[in-house]
Amino acid sequence: MKPSSSLSNDQKLKICHHKAANPSIKQSALANWAMQEFKLSKVPTQGTISNILAKRQQYESMDSTELTSKRQRAVKHPELDNVLANWVLQCQARRVALSGDLIKEKARQFARQLELGERTPEFSNGWLAKFNIRHGFKAQKSYGESGSADLDAIDRNMPTIKEKLQSYSLQDIYNMDETGLFYRMAPDRTIARRQIEGSKKDKTRLTFVFAANADGSHKMEPLIIGHAQRPRAFNRKSGEQLGFCYRSNAKAWMTGLIFREWLQKMDQQMQDANRKVLLLLDNAPSHVVRDLPLTNVQVFLFPASTTSKIQPMDAGIIAAFKRRYRRFQLQDAIDRDEQQKADIYKVDQLIAMKWAKAAWNDISSKTIANCFKHTGLFERETQKNEVGSEEQDIENELKDAINQLPISRPMSVHELINPEEEQQVAHEEISDEDLIKLSSSQDQEEEEDGEVMDENPPMSTKEKLNVLHSCISFLDLSNPNHVIAHKVLRNIQFEIRTIEKKQTTLDRYFCKEY
Repeated sequence: MKPSSSLSNDQKLKICHHKAANPSIKQSALANWAMQEFKLSKVPTQGTISNILAKRQQYESMDSTELTSKRQRAVKHPELDNVLANWVLQCQARRVALSGDLIKEKARQFARQLELGERTPEFSNGWLAKFNIRHGFKAQKSYGESGSADLDAIDRNMPTIKEKLQSYSLQDIYNMDETGLFYRMAPDRTIARRQIEGSKKDKTRLTFVFAANADGSHKMEPLIIGHAQRPRAFNRKSGEQLGFCYRSNAKAWMTGLIFREWLQKMDQQMQDANRKVLLLLDNAPSHVVRDLPLTNVQVFLFPASTTSKIQPMDAGIIAAFKRRYRRFQLQDAIDRDEQQKADIYKVDQLIAMKWAKAAWNDISSKTIANCFKHTGLFERETQKNEVGSEEQDIENELKDAINQLPISRPMSVHELINPEEEQQVAHEEISDEDLIKLSSSQDQEEEEDGEVMDENPPMSTKEKLNVLHSCISFLDLSNPNHVIAHKVLRNIQFEIRTIEKKQTTLDRYFCKEY
């Protein structure tokens, strides 16, 4: 019998169970085990194994017919499934007691709103059981007043919280939070107000999910949530193909389902690294952890009224990101103003995402550790080095940039970094109407309006080298800053020439006449 290269759903489930029985096994070893166990023609890739493990609950919800298939049976009504799951998660966040009958009744209501008509499921007990298994929802229980009582108890016993943190090393304590970003917002009070009010229409807002540990040694890759699955600026590629962790929905909001996917992936990363970590979270409506089978991440939810005071991301980390993003944006706006462009703040989503990724990567471990320290959660020092001067230097750069721009009513740097609306859109509870809109946009491919492609055409290798040569010729090597710039530009020059040489060699090889 010829070895197969594909896996059935039953085999994928067995891979999940083997991982559960051997939690310390690496994904590479798990892939080798799968090849030998199922007599595959090749070793599954790390990405394949990671995706299989992330979908364990889906495989466990399958019947015998689905398990023998090599294709996962698609949910018949994915829009209904998504909107109902997000509604259940929001109810859990509010400590609302849900019965099976109530979930089925809500499903019928959403089905009418989605105009499923004759395609409406029967919403039987069997349907409910599969829905619950698919999303990891266990039997619903009534919580009464225990939720608020627990929060009050936590608030009264902050010393106990600190004691819990003491049981983890600083590198194993993480904080995650979301923030909105109006990525084209002008530093002009009048223009910015119009932009913010119109952001729902022109779709120039993104949501970013950031996570880092207390000593600043690990910044997780940011998750970016946009309005479209493939905006025009992506040139028909996916976010992953462009090097981003990217999700989308009509509002560019964090939802319960996106959060749970993110958290399960973090748990998988910690399993692979053989680490047990503590994750600090606020009580946002989407942060529903209940029933998730986490093995290596323990979640602690902050008291609702204290996050602005004790959450590290709110204590300066997100502000540090926004300072760096706005520096990229304003530097570009000055360039565009000198080129006499009509709208100097007009950039496409891909450029904004690249700036954001560079801004996040630029935040130092000292800055992150310092923000954790300032929360007052830690009895020990996270870092002895203060880095306020670094942030102040960037603020001074922003002030200088604002002064160089043609602005009638300039914002202060504080207004530019901390617009209240950016936080509101990241943590709003989602109405039923908006849940419908979110789920209805899952297959959206491109922005309908508001999206602007980069106006600069691609440069040839010769043009790039000529520009670099002009820049190098301008430098005064008696100036230490120019010496640093000279080294950087020469390195870029070398990279471009190396890539061109490799491409020329390939072209000659394929053009040989035999």
